[in-house]
Amino acid sequence: MKPFGLQQMIRTLILLIIVLLAQTRLYAHVEHHKEEPGVGLDEKLGQTVPLDLTFYDENANPVSLRQLIQKPTVLAPVYYSCPDVCGFLLYNLAGALNQLSSEPGKEYQVLAVSFDETEKPPLALEKKRLYLKMIERPFPEEAWRFLTGEEENIRKLTEAIGFRFKREGKAFQHPVSLVILSPDGKITRYMYGTDVLPFDLKMALLEASEGRIGPTVSKVLRFCFSYDPKGRKYVFNTLKVTGIVTLAFALSFILFLVFKGKRRPGKEG
Repeated sequence: MKPFGLQQMIRTLILLIIVLLAQTRLYAHVEHHKEEPGVGLDEKLGQTVPLDLTFYDENANPVSLRQLIQKPTVLAPVYYSCPDVCGFLLYNLAGALNQLSSEPGKEYQVLAVSFDETEKPPLALEKKRLYLKMIERPFPEEAWRFLTGEEENIRKLTEAIGFRFKREGKAFQHPVSLVILSPDGKITRYMYGTDVLPFDLKMALLEASEGRIGPTVSKVLRFCFSYDPKGRKYVFNTLKVTGIVTLAFALSFILFLVFKGKRRPGKEG
């Protein structure tokens, strides 16, 4: 009776795994159809952004990316009038920069670039003053530039980093991410979501300084979080993660039962 009971239990667990896999695939399929077409982020790791593109800094001076990107660079694609996630991203970025031991302006720099072609330097200057005030440590103004630009150059830059967005009236549907660039403009890492951890940022800048494409948690975040274009944020995929945890537990339990069943005859003998 015991071997039969063990076999039945294993079959039940295997059936449970099959059901969970089917549910996870179904959820992923439904989720895919929920995504807004034209909105998302396609990683372009190892590729170089077009350095000849010209934008305007917060003082309305024309500057090329080649002039600006000469050291490890944090690129933040945002729009300054965004009512939610862009502000959270820049706020958390300022908090992370406040904790970095690296010297801003010498060891790294930050570029916020508006993908809204209607936004102009006065708004960029207003936002720059706002976020620089949040950094309590000495931070040179030239170490964090706030750029605006013409639609053509904005499109070329966003296409180069794989950033796909869509206008809806005065607002946008868009992904939320920082893009880390090497001193020669090579994309070395993507950092997803509005939370910016100082350690992750430090490691990303270190990799960029060496021109290395570093390991990133983006794949995990993409799997555990789905971008919600309507809410313009990342949401937790509860079913996916719960399914994976349950699968791992079920497999571990099966292995435990199998090995326990093998050891039992020897002990009884």
